[in-house]
Amino acid sequence: MSRINPIQAPTSVRTHRRRRSPVFAGVAAAALVLTAWAAGPAQANHPEVSLPGSNFEIDTDANLKVDDAAPSIDWAGVAEARKSDKLSGGGDDSFGQGSKEDTAVPSVVSGSIPPNKSDLLTFGTYLEEAAGGDFLHMFWHRVQEPTGTTNMDFEFNQSETLSSNGVTPVRTAGDLLIQYDLTQGGTNPQLFLSEWVTTGAGSLCEASNSTPCWGDRVNLTASGLATGSINTSVIPWEESDGLSSGPADISARTFGEASINFSAIVGSDCVAFGSAYLKSRSSDSFTAALKDFIAPLDTGINNCGALKIVKTKKHAESVPSTQPHAGVNFTVTGGDLPAAGQVVMTDANGVACIAGLPAGSYSVTESVPTGYAVTSANPQTATVVENSTCAGSATVTFTNVPLTNITVSVDSQIPGGTASTIDCDLAADPPFDFTTPAGGDGSFSLNDKVPGTYVCTIVVDP
Repeated sequence: MSRINPIQAPTSVRTHRRRRSPVFAGVAAAALVLTAWAAGPAQANHPEVSLPGSNFEIDTDANLKVDDAAPSIDWAGVAEARKSDKLSGGGDDSFGQGSKEDTAVPSVVSGSIPPNKSDLLTFGTYLEEAAGGDFLHMFWHRVQEPTGTTNMDFEFNQSETLSSNGVTPVRTAGDLLIQYDLTQGGTNPQLFLSEWVTTGAGSLCEASNSTPCWGDRVNLTASGLATGSINTSVIPWEESDGLSSGPADISARTFGEASINFSAIVGSDCVAFGSAYLKSRSSDSFTAALKDFIAPLDTGINNCGALKIVKTKKHAESVPSTQPHAGVNFTVTGGDLPAAGQVVMTDANGVACIAGLPAGSYSVTESVPTGYAVTSANPQTATVVENSTCAGSATVTFTNVPLTNITVSVDSQIPGGTASTIDCDLAADPPFDFTTPAGGDGSFSLNDKVPGTYVCTIVVDP
């Protein structure tokens, strides 16, 4: 993957075919992928369960400090994306009304999570770009250690458009759910991956009987594509990297971290998971009710770009005379778009946008509406750059002006009494001219003319 930078909230999501994660390409293919990676701790001076190829320390007894010499890294040495929950109590938000993982728009309620194992405090994400590939690292921090089963789930969304609950993003096919399961308060987490499925048979779902749903879970831990741990001992507040402001230490089994081989999961295409949020369940059962959550943060995981088209038209009687032009089609070709291109239509603001495109050169061609002429180049070449979104500045701009038909007529009052010639736009080669037939009557028209000055000379009875 190319260099990945923080992103801004896009207003549109790519509408053509989305890449399918390699681990979901099919049962047989998944089996091949899952057995192709061997798990094993990185070389370290203390116990680790880090993924091969990653420099990030996933300590057997999870912590946040860097324990080994460079190139080893840990939370205290990186600038991760981090988000804290609202304070516990009546103001804390959570999921309610029976919301479960497959609930596309979970209900958000306040004050229903007491300070227990499901009460979250903070979470963070960090994308490591190592020589051996990209690795996605995550951590969670909760109020107190568990006395039974529990679960933490990290949901990664491609869209940053909020759903009707005003908090969680609208889910898109290919969104990822990374499940961090702890059974019976165990110290060895198991990590699973599901992909959001929007169409197809219910057999594609992990729990639901119909789509949309979270698809069948893949055990990333068993495959060697993920690893994780929790703190089995107290983390001194001085080593908490700001999770504890002191002097309170971080209690045992209240901090967990994980790494996944991101390159193996998402493949080589550009990826844009602009936001992520953390949620908890009181049980490791996939169908258990959701409990607490921490609102989405900007992950900075985006090496895709966006192609934005701005379309205007000119109307002399309108104020202002230049206005957005809605309902105009454009064909975009290039990159990994279909050979015939992708057609997009401008909205009420005169804007059309395709997000989630690999960086590169694209061609944009306007289907000029009837009654208009395009006064800008058509087609135009657009350059899509990484980390650009539909909320950014325009990539290409097209302008149209309305066409006018001009008609000049002569009408002899005495039939045949006069003969006339009409010469319009004499500078043209050949000039637009007309000579009346017998009777001395007739008209001459210039059609589909763009705004401008047109001079017609009429000579009567030459």
